[in-house]
Amino acid sequence: MGCQGRVLSSAIAIAAMMIFSVLGCAQQPNPSGSSAKPGPNGFLSTPGQNMAGMHIYLWGGLKSHLEGQHDYPQWLADWSKLLTKHGAMVDGAFHPPTAADLEHTDVLVIYKGDAAYLGGDSKQAIEDFVKRGGGLVSIHDSLCGPDPAYFATLIGGAKHHGEANYTLDAPVAYTIVDKSDPIMEGMSDFTLWDEAFFKVTWAAKPKVHVLATAVIAGTPSAGAHKGEVAPQIWTYEHTLPGGKPSRAFVWMQGHIYENFANYQVQQMLLRGIAWAGKHPVNELIDYKPAPKATLPAMR
Repeated sequence: MGCQGRVLSSAIAIAAMMIFSVLGCAQQPNPSGSSAKPGPNGFLSTPGQNMAGMHIYLWGGLKSHLEGQHDYPQWLADWSKLLTKHGAMVDGAFHPPTAADLEHTDVLVIYKGDAAYLGGDSKQAIEDFVKRGGGLVSIHDSLCGPDPAYFATLIGGAKHHGEANYTLDAPVAYTIVDKSDPIMEGMSDFTLWDEAFFKVTWAAKPKVHVLATAVIAGTPSAGAHKGEVAPQIWTYEHTLPGGKPSRAFVWMQGHIYENFANYQVQQMLLRGIAWAGKHPVNELIDYKPAPKATLPAMR
């Protein structure tokens, strides 16, 4: 066999091995030991992933503001791992979710500047998702946009882009006003260095259920609103016309990215996400992965 023939033969052999390898991987039993069936794409889950978990879609954005602030890409990376570790099935992107993205989603979590700028297919997809009973979680300035009255119908409250309705970097001293709410379980009043919001456009019917407020700090941007008590954390249960009951959870901080690692904040967010998705409120916190399968000892 000539050199050219040997090269061709080797290439065929390598291709065959690659095909066999791919097919073999697709047919392997679930490494986690779970009895879950392959997903709709025909492939098994990532090792350690809980195929029976709630489905969460994370909508992030590109980095903005100063270092350590509004780090939407880092959040998408960190929280996709964190939520998977806590037993969720996670998907996400930097673009608005499509109807197909939301088809099997329980809750859409948004951490993206001015996400309330919705239009066309994006607006329709999210509205249809909420009408099906899907849950929304809005973090920080995700609720900012051109039509706060409309976005408030989805999450209970929203703010108008371009208005001075924020404190910038300042202490945010929370007062937990409903410590009996399961989302706020075990939480006490505490202070973050972050950004608080005021001048929110609220939904009228029904109204939001306020979980925590903060006194607006005296910063130049706060102006005459210094000393006002403004809701910063709330839930919203409602039904869009022609739809099913839906839930939303809102945390208005997150300007400083390291606050996502605050123990009380992280526990609250995990509970709020589960609650918005109509799952047991402690499902993500209490999740325990199945024991890893052990291989027989080599002789």
